[in-house]
Amino acid sequence: MAKAETDYISAEQAGTLYGLFLERVARSPDAVAYKSYSAETKHWSDISWREVAAEVARWQQALSAEDLEPGDRVALNLRNCKEWVFFDQAAMGLGLIVVPLYPDDRPDNVAYILQDADVKCLFLQNHNQWKRLQPSITEEHSLRRVIINNDENEPVDDLVVYSKAWLSDEPGELRDWDTDPHQLASIIYTSGTTGRPKGVMLSHHNMLSVAAGSLQYFDILADDLFLSFLPLSHTLERTAGYYLPIMAGATVAYSRGIPQLAEDIQLVKPTILIAVPRIFERIYTRLQSQLDEKGMISRMLFRANANIGWSHFLYRQGRRGWRPGFALLPLLNKLVASKVLDRLGGRMRLAVSGGAPLPDQASKLFIGLGLNLLQGYGLTETSPVVSVNEPANNFPASVGRAIPGVAVKIGDNDELMVRGPGNMLGYWNNHKATAQTINAEGWLHTGDQARISDSGHIFITGRIKDILVLSNGEKVPPADMESAIVSDALFEQAMIVGEGESYLSALLVLNSDKWFSLAKQLKLNPMENQSLDDKSLHQFVIQRLRQLLHDFPAYAKIRRVNLELEPWTVENGMMTPTMKIKRAKVIEHHQADIARLYQQ
Repeated sequence: MAKAETDYISAEQAGTLYGLFLERVARSPDAVAYKSYSAETKHWSDISWREVAAEVARWQQALSAEDLEPGDRVALNLRNCKEWVFFDQAAMGLGLIVVPLYPDDRPDNVAYILQDADVKCLFLQNHNQWKRLQPSITEEHSLRRVIINNDENEPVDDLVVYSKAWLSDEPGELRDWDTDPHQLASIIYTSGTTGRPKGVMLSHHNMLSVAAGSLQYFDILADDLFLSFLPLSHTLERTAGYYLPIMAGATVAYSRGIPQLAEDIQLVKPTILIAVPRIFERIYTRLQSQLDEKGMISRMLFRANANIGWSHFLYRQGRRGWRPGFALLPLLNKLVASKVLDRLGGRMRLAVSGGAPLPDQASKLFIGLGLNLLQGYGLTETSPVVSVNEPANNFPASVGRAIPGVAVKIGDNDELMVRGPGNMLGYWNNHKATAQTINAEGWLHTGDQARISDSGHIFITGRIKDILVLSNGEKVPPADMESAIVSDALFEQAMIVGEGESYLSALLVLNSDKWFSLAKQLKLNPMENQSLDDKSLHQFVIQRLRQLLHDFPAYAKIRRVNLELEPWTVENGMMTPTMKIKRAKVIEHHQADIARLYQQ
């Protein structure tokens, strides 16, 4: 534990996000900052903080030649990599405002953000991104320079330059930018499930305070290794997976992407993982599918390990007494749990899930198998962490307690209200939306319904705008039901509908792999679209939903379903870049299908 707290950089010592970086370089110049995979050498390589500083100086030198003024906005749209850090720190060291973009976002959405934020300089991953974006760029845009990271042979015009040619080979010197910690550092556009995205203005102090508050709830050691795969444009990854490791002196390895994630976990063997629930849900459903193919004894051992492990977790938390079955845990862990944890690299000592609710059955399974899994909660508007569970005070059904410095309370309509140093400065160019979100006393409306226990743990109970009101006046929060449905590997996506109707229905996207085996089981042709409308299939699915929703109140009864195989995606406009379903868009797309579900 000697390394656990001796090298933390406080928010006061850092001052700004760039100050945090300079302090880390000064303290740990030869420590490994980042690990990256090279497609050319087929190996992982390390870069030290001293080397990162040299690269940031080169980027500052190049940016300084672009006639940019402090306060100008610069944007970047690329996958997680060390160049993301070079650009971000170089820009902040020149007093520029960083606007991160989602690599998978639609070109028209990116163009809107570039115009709304009046972006002068744009950093892209590859030329193909520019080719897709260029038709949406108009005279109303202020772009002066587009930098492309990958070294390609595609011809470019005067506006565009490849980073290799743009950067000087001569070593530069790091700038010492001294600014107020409460100054604007970044504008992060919330993808929004309705309407145009809004630019959340976050200061240096906003993000630093949240990172520092989180570190008071769990230790990050100097020899910890994070695996970064959530987009750095996602505020959770940026604050907790980028700035927080700098604050603690830990190392970050950049995953090659979701398709290679399982392999990267095996190769890198991270000790810390920050993820959204969907990652844990996918592992959970894969484990369940593999379990179905095992023999009865293997299934019994697996379930015994998970159940006894969960009881032992409650015992360690002081919520349950000792049980004789605990004596079996060492053997069960060796036979079962160790194999599951080995798939997560075998060294993981902390996993944090945030961004959406984590299904109870998934969290209970992982915790029962020995994974130290903590669920947290936050919003882009709160930089983002509001609360997180602590290892020794973990209520997995909750999103934890508010981190130090953050106050929470329950407002009208059971809405969770937040006030703290992470609360945004406001929405860019949108005073009306700012006033609607933050009241005169500084309390921020989250839009989420919650209850707070006597221990201070926050339990999210619903979403104010997502409540369905049936014709009998029954109010139905669909999110938990949808989460329970997609915990079944058969269903890739789910959305409950029934506003103003007398019963609930579900729009379901089936897992295409599972569909083929199910179709054969029901003697249907999986290649024919009309098979998805088969009555026996619908009866099978509704019965399966009944089992999945068995523990829900009486209102959670799905009477009719619409089945399809084409997923809702960012590209077809039905998902946000943070992978939230755009309910209004899905309903609009499925108007005819929904009408059919409610025909008498």
